[in-house]
Amino acid sequence: MAYQALYRVWRPQRFDDMIGQEVITRTLKNAITTNQISHAYLFAGPRGTGKTSAAKIFAKAINCHHQTDGEPCNECDTCKAITNGTLNDVIEIDAASNNGVEEIRDIRDKVKYAPTVADYKVYIIDEVHMLSQGAFNALLKTLEEPPANVIFILATTEPHKIPATIISRVQRFDFKRIAANDSYQRMVYILKQKDVTFDDQAVKVIAKAAEGGMRDALSILDQALSFGDNEITLDNALLVTGSVTHELLATYVQQVLAGDTKAGLATLQQVLEAGKDAERFTEDVISYARDLLLYQQAPQLVEEAEMGSVSADFQALTKQTPAETMYAMINELNAIQQQMRFTTHPDVYLEILTIKLAEIGQAGGQPAAAVGAVAPAATVAGPADNGQVTALQHQVDQLKTMVEHLEQSGGGQPAQPVKAKPRVANNQPEKEVNLAKIYPVLGSATREKLNQLQEVWPDLLNSLTVTQRAVMKVSQPVAAAESGVIVAFDYSFLYQRATTDQELTDALENGLDRMIGSALPVVFVPKDQWPVIRKNYLASHQGAIHHAAPAAGDGATGAAATGVPDDGDAPVAETPAENPVVTKAEELFGKAIVDVKTD
Repeated sequence: MAYQALYRVWRPQRFDDMIGQEVITRTLKNAITTNQISHAYLFAGPRGTGKTSAAKIFAKAINCHHQTDGEPCNECDTCKAITNGTLNDVIEIDAASNNGVEEIRDIRDKVKYAPTVADYKVYIIDEVHMLSQGAFNALLKTLEEPPANVIFILATTEPHKIPATIISRVQRFDFKRIAANDSYQRMVYILKQKDVTFDDQAVKVIAKAAEGGMRDALSILDQALSFGDNEITLDNALLVTGSVTHELLATYVQQVLAGDTKAGLATLQQVLEAGKDAERFTEDVISYARDLLLYQQAPQLVEEAEMGSVSADFQALTKQTPAETMYAMINELNAIQQQMRFTTHPDVYLEILTIKLAEIGQAGGQPAAAVGAVAPAATVAGPADNGQVTALQHQVDQLKTMVEHLEQSGGGQPAQPVKAKPRVANNQPEKEVNLAKIYPVLGSATREKLNQLQEVWPDLLNSLTVTQRAVMKVSQPVAAAESGVIVAFDYSFLYQRATTDQELTDALENGLDRMIGSALPVVFVPKDQWPVIRKNYLASHQGAIHHAAPAAGDGATGAAATGVPDDGDAPVAETPAENPVVTKAEELFGKAIVDVKTD
């Protein structure tokens, strides 16, 4: 006979064989022994928790003439026929593929006939929530007034999709997720019966990976047996489930809680190089953070979930970590997990996550937004420190320089000052965008220079360290000239980190010197502010643009004349011959869409 999967071979054949559903099995057994059998039942619950198995056992028990205490004998011809699926009086229907009105009408027509062999005719309708509305209506009358010797058992994983009129006519039993310890005990029993050598920790990993489904646990166990040549080891179980070792996970969490970004990124690199699934890793970290938080309030719950394997390092970490840190970490993990579902580069999100978690650990659990919210109050309550005064004075000096520069340019529309969003990271004010360094680069920027930079940019990032590469991975050059390079960041917090990291700036400039033969100064900007900066520059240099246009030789105006790369969202400066209506339309809808026709 061909090989059968473990979940089929070890499918429960008696109520006592079912795992983790004691309340349901006891109720059904009592109903059978006292002959208080209902005409319809609804078995609802997660996948792999024993709904269909319970329905078949129930069908055997009510038709078995040798049943004892509500349990079938599994020896008589009726029990064997039901087990093998050859008894015509027990009909199992898959509602996912038989969900139309005609199939249910066929049941309604045949239900009036008496059973041929058994005492009761039993209809087991699996995934009943897949029936159409018309099929539910056709089933309704039969459920309300069925013949005396007919029993319906409906099974579903989504009871909320079943009409209330159906639910009100059945006895409902909610199957719960099977505890990891119960799954572990069942798998140990099966492995001992098969005389297979196994690692105790490996079976625990499989039990937790199954997430409450006994069928899933046995399927993973079957896969691990095949992979390990009929032997269960911890390494094999981790490879099959995609999980991370408990030690590596603990090391990663300890590093980010200590604010050690470099070590955390190195550990993450080990995880990714081992081929671990990014989403699974995020779930493992969330579970670990949840256990840390829960152990502070109810240690026995974590010990039960971990089946008694709580290390001394874990206990020490719970004492050192405040609850606020865990709240902030879990919120950040949930946010990243949602974003990772729609990306093809999960490693980037994991690196960003590591940096954010390390910042949370450094700040003692207070995320950047929360720190920013309380900073003004702290400033009012007490005298400002020298660092804040210096930073504010620097901002004022920058604004004065900008105003003088605009007044001297003359004839142009005054540009709005560009300020970074008021956030605070690690109690330091956010750095302003340095327009004094950006504007000279824009004045002489060329498309050829930018193309050259974009070609060598991937090689430049590869030459950086792991920590520096993680910061720069979501950045790109947006303008380049012989006088410098402007680099835009997708995330403001990474822009803040880069502007304060002189080693990173030096590494970039040295790398450019090696690759293109020129150590160009590097200036950083947030990506969301780059269009505004470019627009303000064009607006404040309209006079220079008009004079530069004829010299361009081909009638170029605006961004093209000044060398500023045009990304399609920057308004083009108006020439005297242009119609202001056309200019406004181009600003609103884009130059590529507007088609100007002369009368």
